[in-house]
Amino acid sequence: MKIAAIIPAYNEEKSIVAVINSINELKDRLDITAIVINDCSTDETSFIASKTNCIVLNLPVNLGIGGAVQTGFKYALQNNFDIAIQVDGDGQHPPEEIPRLIQPIINNEADVVIGSRFIEKDGFQSSYIRRQGIKYFKLLNKFLVSVEVMDSTSGFRAINRKALEVVDDYYPDEYPEPEAIILYAFNHLTIKEIPVKMRERQGGVSSINSFSSIYYMIKVTLAIISTYVRLKPKK
Repeated sequence: MKIAAIIPAYNEEKSIVAVINSINELKDRLDITAIVINDCSTDETSFIASKTNCIVLNLPVNLGIGGAVQTGFKYALQNNFDIAIQVDGDGQHPPEEIPRLIQPIINNEADVVIGSRFIEKDGFQSSYIRRQGIKYFKLLNKFLVSVEVMDSTSGFRAINRKALEVVDDYYPDEYPEPEAIILYAFNHLTIKEIPVKMRERQGGVSSINSFSSIYYMIKVTLAIISTYVRLKPKK
């Protein structure tokens, strides 16, 4: 299968080369292409990535994580990739787990596969406050669409062409991962979680800090509910 590794990147000059090289190490086993979506970085991310074996798409304005990821998904769909994988540019997502991540799609067991930190609770587990927020989103999504995803904020995901056609039309912006679960559920996509061992951020700065955590929770909650109301089938 033809696989696109979508790497959204904003000011990831310290970690982007290691991420690209780790993905390229899989080429002896997989037909995989690293695709960096440079989200209008102000550092040397684009220049550094362009010197490696990858495709670089430079956005003219900063779209945020959702817009950057959707750009990659659109590129994957238009260029006939069978599977698209989101791999963060900060080095948290382990590319060596990609063969396991895509296996349920290859086996026709799932349309969307999410790498979870919390099934086996191995590797970097994030802070206590963030873990409580992730648990909250798990319960909210389960209540709304009866889909339980333990690590609903995980961006380490693989989707097939059926899912690519869904996200080509619409994909949430800013902090899209929990909201996307609602989108996938209402489009009757099968979601599966597998355990992965994630790492701490290898460079850059997270967009979510302690000050913004409450804002993040409120905004994502409203976004999830809005998506639910908009997509819920009318009786």
